[in-house]
Amino acid sequence: MKRHWLISFSVLCIVLLFPQRTIAQAMPVPKAEKSKQVKISKAAEDLSVSLDENDESKIAVNYEKLANEFLNNGDNAKAEEYFKRALNSYTKLKRTEDKTRVTRSLAKVQENQKNFNSAIKNYEVAGSLSKDVAEEKINLNDANRLKNQSNPASQTNYVDSNIELLKKEKKSQEVTEAYVQKAQNSLDLKDKSVAIESYKNALAYAKDKPESVIKIKNEIANVYASDNQFEKAIGINEKLLAEAVTKQDFNTQIKQLQSLATLYFKKEEPKKALVSLKEAYDLASKKGNSAEAKNTLSALAKYYKSNGNEKESMALYEQFFQNFDELIQSDTTLINAKTFQVTEGKIRQLEKEKSLKDELITKKNTFNYFLLGSILLLLLLFAFIVKALYAIKTKNKEIALQSLRREMNPHFIFNSLNSVNQFISENKELEANKYLTSYSNLMRNMMENSNKDFISLDKEVEQLKKYLDLEHLRFQDKFDFEITVDETLDAERVFVPNMIIQPHLENAIWHGLRYLDKKGFLKLQFRFIDGKVVVVIDDNGIGLTKSQELKTTNQKVHESRGLNNTNERIGLLNELYKKNIAFEIKEKALPESGTIVQIVFPLIDKI
Repeated sequence: MKRHWLISFSVLCIVLLFPQRTIAQAMPVPKAEKSKQVKISKAAEDLSVSLDENDESKIAVNYEKLANEFLNNGDNAKAEEYFKRALNSYTKLKRTEDKTRVTRSLAKVQENQKNFNSAIKNYEVAGSLSKDVAEEKINLNDANRLKNQSNPASQTNYVDSNIELLKKEKKSQEVTEAYVQKAQNSLDLKDKSVAIESYKNALAYAKDKPESVIKIKNEIANVYASDNQFEKAIGINEKLLAEAVTKQDFNTQIKQLQSLATLYFKKEEPKKALVSLKEAYDLASKKGNSAEAKNTLSALAKYYKSNGNEKESMALYEQFFQNFDELIQSDTTLINAKTFQVTEGKIRQLEKEKSLKDELITKKNTFNYFLLGSILLLLLLFAFIVKALYAIKTKNKEIALQSLRREMNPHFIFNSLNSVNQFISENKELEANKYLTSYSNLMRNMMENSNKDFISLDKEVEQLKKYLDLEHLRFQDKFDFEITVDETLDAERVFVPNMIIQPHLENAIWHGLRYLDKKGFLKLQFRFIDGKVVVVIDDNGIGLTKSQELKTTNQKVHESRGLNNTNERIGLLNELYKKNIAFEIKEKALPESGTIVQIVFPLIDKI
């Protein structure tokens, strides 16, 4: 029979450790317990929604929220799991402040599980991430506290430092934890009076945390019990029991009854201990707390066995088995565990889906970046080609402009050599020598500037004066000339187009003034009007109409080519330099005769 009951008890323990799947109508749940269950379920549901939405920011917040709910429920392993996930999300989001907070929380749950190496590492990481000096010091104090576990006195120094810092930071919950740590260090140092004082200080900062208050008071009771001050310890437990009865906090009632039983056994008052245990067992069975019912039954069975009272032990087992199905069906913790298991399964599935989505997004982004990079390279290549073509086009225009400018030189050289030949044929050697000297000076200047599109006004005036001096030397009985420059123009700084004016002076002399029966006059003026340079070539020759009538076919072709050359050069200069140079030639109205050429361009002081 004894063996039968021992086997039955073993089966009972296995059943309780591995609950059945049976879920039935649950009995009313205490408010405090219900609140915990609701908070965990709500946090899990919020996490599911954020995972479904693939909102990384909300996912991180909800991971942390769920981890904190597990921590409040005393499940450090689950809390660590979800703190790690929150940390990964905050790392992705590059939110340093959140990373610092979660890393510290992770270190705390690892410390609670005695995983000190990981806790030290995370305290140090939290310290290195902290932007606040005080926060950095707090984390490093905790890391050093754990490194000095073999030296409780040194640990106390770090705890005291943290208490002061946390008070300044007004972090009441962490001040509570620090005072609890100080109490535990004091117990390691065998200083129970300081331990009790530290626990009482912790109570002052845990007023708004009823669960923390109960836990701390139980620790104080344990200290009194270890010092054989049983009445004080019992008084604390009885007061906590009375408060739990008032609040209908059945779980706290069960635990306080168990604690009272332990104290009565130590005080060697087994009858009172048995009364407390039976009351705890009845309450646990009635309220569907199978785990505490098992624990209380084990304590009772142990006592009866040690006292040889097999009959009472068997009666308890029989009663337990009779109520077993009802107990399991009414145990809301099993229902809640199963409900959370389903929710957690959904969370895992959503995490896998999120991982696949993130992978797809990463691949898509990689492809998009590759595509954008390819398009950018093509655009750069296109821009390079356009730039190269533009450079080639510009160079061609420059070559064309230079070619057109040089095209004017052969005609001028031909005319000049004819003039020398005429002087020689007329035995005017002095005039011929003088002409050749002036001509050589002019040609040297023209050659020096032959590769320039613009030259300074003073050089242009000098060059044009030398040219007019040459022509006047040959046709001195045909015309006089005058060159005037506006006083507001700085001849050394203002630039003018090279070899644009000279062909018009040549036309005025050769096709207008030289056919006059009297001596004509040629005026070259450089004016500054409305911010623009206006060049005016004014002659009182025979005019355009009569000049056309007197020209040979060859002269007409040459003049036409000369005008086209000038127009082409002005067009190229406008394209290359965007100077908007304008050119106009018109005949004077009767009774006057002659031609006026006007060239207008903006004030150019830099090329």
